[in-house]
Amino acid sequence: MAETTDASVSGRESDVATSLSSVSPHTLCSSVGGPLSPAEARLWRPPAQRNLRNQWSKLASCRQQWASSSSGGRSHATSLVNAYLSQRYMPSMDLGVLKDMADIRKKACQKLFRQQELYQSKLTSSYQDMITALVNMITAWRSMRCYLKGGTSSPLIRFSYIAEDKSDNGDGSGTPVFTFLSIPCFENLAEELVEMFKSELFVKRLIVFELSCAGHEASYIKDLNWSNELYSGEFNDLAFCNLYSSKTHELLPPKMKGCRCDMPSEKHCSQLTQETLQVYVTAWLAEVNIDMHRSYVLLQSPTDFKSSTLCRVREIFSIVGEEMHVNFS
Repeated sequence: MAETTDASVSGRESDVATSLSSVSPHTLCSSVGGPLSPAEARLWRPPAQRNLRNQWSKLASCRQQWASSSSGGRSHATSLVNAYLSQRYMPSMDLGVLKDMADIRKKACQKLFRQQELYQSKLTSSYQDMITALVNMITAWRSMRCYLKGGTSSPLIRFSYIAEDKSDNGDGSGTPVFTFLSIPCFENLAEELVEMFKSELFVKRLIVFELSCAGHEASYIKDLNWSNELYSGEFNDLAFCNLYSSKTHELLPPKMKGCRCDMPSEKHCSQLTQETLQVYVTAWLAEVNIDMHRSYVLLQSPTDFKSSTLCRVREIFSIVGEEMHVNFS
């Protein structure tokens, strides 16, 4: 019976090690400094494990919050575009028997414009919810360290992401928290997630900014600028995410993964053609900065492969879940 149990444990550790082979070399890091003593490790590891489980559960919850807000935003953006295009093409629409009704086209356009403004407000609200999700992601990422308080003689163990003792960097001197990964490794995986969502957030912001110009007078559009807040307090939230400089009062430009962006900080709205609007809605749905890569799964023979698209986000949560024995799906 003991041999069966050892084999089972060995197999499980082998599965986790296989998953960890996909982690980039800089992620498999170690801490500078000597290892914890056995007594220190016994005191430090349980609260460190609890804290990491809590923070990664928060990251998983934020990921779901982002997905829900993004889905709602796509729906609002689509409705906004439809309302705008209906106004644009109203003069040439065949209204049939309704064409003889007094001011029918004017009244229809007014109603469509009110609908457009409503969807614009809802779209901005969805964008704000995504910022909230990102802020919570960053808070969880920065809260993964577990600082030993009071020394090994104290039965009370407290943890925080703010160190009271400068000699304790909170990572257990590179001690694996569960089986393989140290706290810096968990932090690097979380940082990879955060950076993807930060890049995607500004693509979303660009789309919200551009769609806010649809159907408005030239005098209104002239006052709209990329460097204007989309909602009250937005720049405070973006500064927390390191996406806005309080010193220079400048926003980072949006960018696609692997591409350089030369957009000026004083960007104004673009000319909105039907094709451009379709691209905006598609770009919102695609979330190109949320890392996707193509892998190939071996089926029956060395020449029989099946192509499958896997999300790096899902892979990261799988790696962490296997290490913690927690299912984040």
